Amino acid sequence: MNIPLNFRQVEILLAVADTGSTAAASRALNTSQPAVSLAITRCEEVFGQKLFVRIPGRGMELTPYGQHKVAQLRELEKQARWVLSGGEGTPEFLNLGVFSTLGPRYAPQLVRNFKDTHPNAEIRILEGDLQTLFDWLSEGRLDLALLYDFGVPSDFAITPLMAAEPYALLPLGHRLAQQAKVSAPELAQEPIILMNLPHSRGYFLSLLQNARVPVRVAHETGSIEMLRSMVANGFGIGLLATDLSNGACYDGKAVIRVPLAGRPPRHQIALAHRDMAIKRPIIQAFTAFAEAFFSSPP
Repeated sequence: MNIPLNFRQVEILLAVADTGSTAAASRALNTSQPAVSLAITRCEEVFGQKLFVRIPGRGMELTPYGQHKVAQLRELEKQARWVLSGGEGTPEFLNLGVFSTLGPRYAPQLVRNFKDTHPNAEIRILEGDLQTLFDWLSEGRLDLALLYDFGVPSDFAITPLMAAEPYALLPLGHRLAQQAKVSAPELAQEPIILMNLPHSRGYFLSLLQNARVPVRVAHETGSIEMLRSMVANGFGIGLLATDLSNGACYDGKAVIRVPLAGRPPRHQIALAHRDMAIKRPIIQAFTAFAEAFFSSPP
């Protein structure tokens, strides 16, 4: 059977997808721009559909079909590099995406421990909000993503790792800080500080849906440490799900975490991946390792 594309053409196609232009791809690959354009034309002839559209001022953007094909070709490229490098005993590469608020708590130690037991593994950690991680998984830029399982598109496979319990974060000395639990109506009487990342904001607002008074969102931030410091300095009450202990913020002031009353919506810390990716041995090994790691988290 004749293979209609060679590895160089695939490499060029992926470079254009990554850089967003034929000119940038030609510089990155040290080849001519006409050669890049010819490779794209050949790929589109083989697949029988447009892979890119030219948008003035924005360069080359993938069509929906192009996104699908690029994800498949990235996986093919990884498999080919692994096979051609000798297979077993040679480095295997894994791009791990981590949700920006969850990553610092778990990802460095998880990856460090995995590399200690799999010395040939090469793992790159990429941070992003949930929507960015979904996009990167779809485009094939990530092999796996460590995230919370709310809002995950149905075309991704999910491996649950550990339940996440949402809680309120209060400044030291607050009138609610000594309670065993705080209810939605009690929280709604206070100014609220939210994480404003895609999907996160809606989830935290849903925790207050049983309150009888309008929720007052005083501040929003994309940083857990900013939220903690604002709470510690009396700007409002924070809502979080990342398992962080009580302790000092960057400025030395303390915060107190208090569980939520009732049965707030729960979600899982999970690994997400595309179905085709699970065939790679390193992904199977990392998934199994993560399941064991989160069964007795640090």
